[in-house]
Amino acid sequence: MTMIARTWRAVTIAVAAGGMLAGCAVGPNFHKPKAPDVSGYTPEPLPPAIASAHSGEAAQQLVMGADVNHEWWKLFGSPALDTLVEQALKANPDLAAAKAALRQARQELYAGEGTFFPRVDGSFSNTREKINTTAFGGAATSPPPFTLHNASVNVAYAIDLFGGTRRRLEALRAQTEIVRFQTEAAYLTLTANVVTTAIQEAAFRSQVAATRDIVADDRHQLEIARRQEAVGAIAKAAVLAETAQVAAVEATLPTLEKQLSQQDNALAALAGRFPVEGPPATIDLAALTAPETLPVSLPSQLVAQRPDVRAAEAALHVASANVGVATANLLPQINLTASYGSTARDIDRLFSAGSTVWSYGAQVIQPIFHGGELIHERKAAVAAYDQAAAQYRSTVLTAFRNVADTLRALQSDTDTLKAQSVAARAAADSLAIAKQQYSAGAISIALLLDAQRANQQARVALVSAEATRYADTVALFVALGGGWWNRPGDLAARTDSTK
Repeated sequence: MTMIARTWRAVTIAVAAGGMLAGCAVGPNFHKPKAPDVSGYTPEPLPPAIASAHSGEAAQQLVMGADVNHEWWKLFGSPALDTLVEQALKANPDLAAAKAALRQARQELYAGEGTFFPRVDGSFSNTREKINTTAFGGAATSPPPFTLHNASVNVAYAIDLFGGTRRRLEALRAQTEIVRFQTEAAYLTLTANVVTTAIQEAAFRSQVAATRDIVADDRHQLEIARRQEAVGAIAKAAVLAETAQVAAVEATLPTLEKQLSQQDNALAALAGRFPVEGPPATIDLAALTAPETLPVSLPSQLVAQRPDVRAAEAALHVASANVGVATANLLPQINLTASYGSTARDIDRLFSAGSTVWSYGAQVIQPIFHGGELIHERKAAVAAYDQAAAQYRSTVLTAFRNVADTLRALQSDTDTLKAQSVAARAAADSLAIAKQQYSAGAISIALLLDAQRANQQARVALVSAEATRYADTVALFVALGGGWWNRPGDLAARTDSTK
């Protein structure tokens, strides 16, 4: 058997022995936290449905245990909204950055897996030397300078006797899971922001249109008042009051138009476009339809569905593994090394008979005194685990609160919309009657102005209430996790299939 074969055999035996010795890892073994032992989200039982806001509209059914559609925005029945979301998913830079961070984390994990294998490095050196033999008591005449060539292969392997390396890799895997669920959260946040912003943009556009209609109607009424003043039918004070009413309504337009412009810019940015380009599409609030069926995930499922909860769980896993790493650092470490090579004065004589050099050995390192550094690092790791556990519980509580708040908002805001619809119809009817009565001289200008103000406020409030009801539906899908587990593609995969 050649020397190189014997060297490799020794290293192989040492590696195998190390693997048998490293049967267990110090530190706590991580266990997934149990789902909260609660049966619902609200103190009172949920109603089977959310009452309809408009006559002829079906009530929204709340289905406990139903799954969440991963393309939940399509349930609003708006092709324009679908276009907005698709464009944002393709071009939004924040989502692109999150995906790149996920790819980076996965590659770092693959790199970390290399610590389980021996490190093999080849080296070659070429040095020119001159020896002074008189320094060693030799002859006064030193040999001439010579060139020394060296080529070797070096092998190093650290036996993971107490599992420190495995715990580091465990922490790295869990860190990758954190980034994965942060990416899912970025995806969910983007789609929710696009839909919510599109709804707000449509609401402001409807409010601007309604206000302009009201201004036009009030101006028409002002012209009538001016003609009546010209023939002495009414006093100038009535004309001034009508003029003030028109100006007051017009004064609300710039603010609404500013908010509309801001929403347009926000929508363009979410879609990865500059403000000058504008959003790729806009939606009509009246064209949206509220989903007839709303899922309500079981409480036991929520912790597995929310990306923020899963990221917090992975952070707890990282902290648990780091306790094992800190514990292993207190214990002995065994390193194996081997080297095989050749040294010759002439390069063509490398690896010839008599030029072979080799070595192999083992090193045991046991920390004895590090000024308390390693002990306190372990205590710090335990404290970090306690912190991560508290943060995980806080995240779970927030998740349940989000669902409870949204379910309550859905009912309350639907009731508000229903009442606002009645108020808007009544205000419009009241204004129509007031105009007729004022033209007939049956009421004063003050009553007409009151009717005009009530109509303007009711129309604008109705649009706002409609947008809020749609936004609540979006919030419910987000609070339940957005259905990412049903979506095919890289973001839904647990690991990258290529390395």
